[in-house]
This record gives sequence, C-alpha cells and structure tokens, in this order.
Amino acid sequence: MAGLAAKTFLFTSESVNEGHPDKICDQVSDAVLDACLEQDPDSKVACETATKTGMVMIFGEITTKAKINYEQVVRDAIKHIGYDSEDKGFDYKTANVIVAIEEQSPDIHQGVFGAGGARAPEDIGAGDQGIMFGYATDETEECMPLTHLLATKIGYKLTEVRKNGTLAWVRPDGKTQVTVQYKNENGKLTPLRVHTIVISTQHAPDVSNEQIRKDLREHVIDVVVPKHLIDAETIFHLNPSGRFVIGGPHGDAGLTGRKIIVDSYGGWGAHGGGAFSGKDPSKVDRSAAYAARWAAKSLVKAGLCNRCLIQVSYAIGVAEPLSINVETYGTSAGKSEEELVAIVKRNFDLRPGCLIRDLKLKQSGYLKTAAYGHFGRQEFAWEQAKVLEM
Repeated sequence: MAGLAAKTFLFTSESVNEGHPDKICDQVSDAVLDACLEQDPDSKVACETATKTGMVMIFGEITTKAKINYEQVVRDAIKHIGYDSEDKGFDYKTANVIVAIEEQSPDIHQGVFGAGGARAPEDIGAGDQGIMFGYATDETEECMPLTHLLATKIGYKLTEVRKNGTLAWVRPDGKTQVTVQYKNENGKLTPLRVHTIVISTQHAPDVSNEQIRKDLREHVIDVVVPKHLIDAETIFHLNPSGRFVIGGPHGDAGLTGRKIIVDSYGGWGAHGGGAFSGKDPSKVDRSAAYAARWAAKSLVKAGLCNRCLIQVSYAIGVAEPLSINVETYGTSAGKSEEELVAIVKRNFDLRPGCLIRDLKLKQSGYLKTAAYGHFGRQEFAWEQAKVLEM
C-alpha cells in the first residue's frame, strides 16, 4: 500500500475451533474440572486428555470429595462439540473412553496448603514454580490484539453457523488465521487493514469448493470483520487445501495444552509455557495468568499506557510472587515502569490464595474458557478492569 507510513509491519495470529482435536482435549479436561468443582470447590485437579480415532483418554491427578462419572462427563463434552457420528471423525456414543486418574501427591499438597491443609488463604503457596504473563493493548475495545480477536471471532462465527443450521455443510474441525498491517508510533500500535484471512474448515463431502468460499465470505467473514479493514488487496485463502472432509481425532491426534498461544494473545506479548485447561486455580499456570491479564488490562484502561505486558513468577509452596515486571513498550504516560510495578502491587494481591478469592476462581464454569480464548471476553472476572488506586 503506497500511501501508508513507512513504519508499518505485518503480524499474524491463528485460532482453532472447538472441534479441533487439541481443543476437544482442552474442553474435556475443563469439563472434568467443572464437574469436580460443582460438588467440591476445594477439589485439586490436574486432568490431561488425549484423543485419536475412536478413543479419548483422561489421565492425571485429582483429589476431590465429588462423586464423578468421568466417562459420562467425557461423552457429554464431545456431544456438545458436535461429534455425533463416525463420518465426522468421532462419535461420542461409541468412542472408547479410558480413565487413568490418581490422587494428587501428598508431598505437593502439604507444600502448598500446609500440614492438613491448614493454611489461611493469604499463606497458601503456589502450586508450582513458573512464569506467567498478562498482556493488554488499546488497539481494540476488548484490549486484545486485533489479529487474535478477529481470528477467534471468525472461528466462533464458523461454529455458530454450523450449530444453528445456516451452513449445514460445516463440520466441527477448523482453523482460522488473520494477518493485519499495523502502524507503530513509538510503541503504540494502530491497525491499518486486514492483509490476509485464512479459513480451513472441515466440511461435508458433497459441497463444492466454490460454495464453501462463497458461504465463508457471506456468512462468516463479512459478518465478523469490519468493512473498513478489508480492501481490494486483502487476500483470502478459504479452504486452500481444496478438501477437508476427514477431521477431528480421525485426522489428527489431540492433546490438552497444545494450543497455549491460541488460548492467550495470538503470539503477542509473551507466554510462560504453562497450559490452562484441566487445572484447578491452585495451579498458578492458570490463576496467575488470569491475574496478570487483569492487572495489564486495568493499567491500559486507566490510560497509564497504550499497551502492557506483565510478568509474575512463583516458587512452589511460596505465597509471595518472586518477581513482578511491567513492560509498556515505551507507551507509559509519564510514569516509569518501576512506578507501574508499585501500582500493580498496591492494587492486586498476587498471592495465589488471595487472587483465587478475589477472582472467585473456585466456582465452576471453566469449560467456556476452553475454546475461543481465555481473554477478551467480558463474561470472565479477570476481564473486569479495576479502578486503580494511584
């Protein structure tokens, strides 16, 4: 684009639909977590899932007073996704469900919660060591990167038109990808245009490529992507492989936690490497990542910076974070990053027991986080920006 300022660049984010094999696993793991928390909010859950043709296995460590029919929980989660016949790649009714669950190590439990679980919330230690990041940017109302927001919304719309019957040929598996051209002005990012959109969706065998491309433009892209961001030079790759009938676990194996960038910020900011799904909130991989996003979004919404990356780190069994770092990419409004760290400390208690309390993370409802992103959705407590005490 000849008329654009020289300081521009392209960035790409992807997303996957709820029928993608890895996302099936994330949802099954969080369905198990929810089932435990509904009966026993103090459940300790670390549930992994693996799937391949005709098989799904859950395995890990769970300590709970709940009485759970794990097989039924697994089948119900797969049914909700839409895998109800073998010609779609999976059938919740006939799949072989394998359960390999043990209890949490007592060594971990006493290190985190104290002997007999007697520690007060303020003294509960982190469930493991690790580093967690939260990111926010003012380029969208949701304080999410536009690339990731659009990739996620396109995927969600693709699922919506499948489930409501608008596009009966769409099947559950699918991936999306969006490239945006940005302008960088001293760290502040402004989206200029959508450069490329990629959609690969599983489909019924009797639909033509021409129909697929026409329907995806009319019922998905044109509904989701703001018209001013698409121009005559925008590139569309719609089912570029030409055929995607075999999908789901029949086409590809799936594992919990293999879509951590899809779950977070689409490649923006940073990621500590820990997955979210299947973990109760004593695991700081999940709860501290939520809290870091809460803090980062609050700083951006308060006008203290245009974008923000917050890192926190923990040691197993230790309540206080080992470190807190704030990076604003040069966009902070007159405050040093040391001052912003002090504001974070003053407004957010990042000890695991306290952030579990403040974000009400012992409640069930994690399944809805397991597809279409853990961030940028107002229904979640960590997306409610806090009014900050300066």
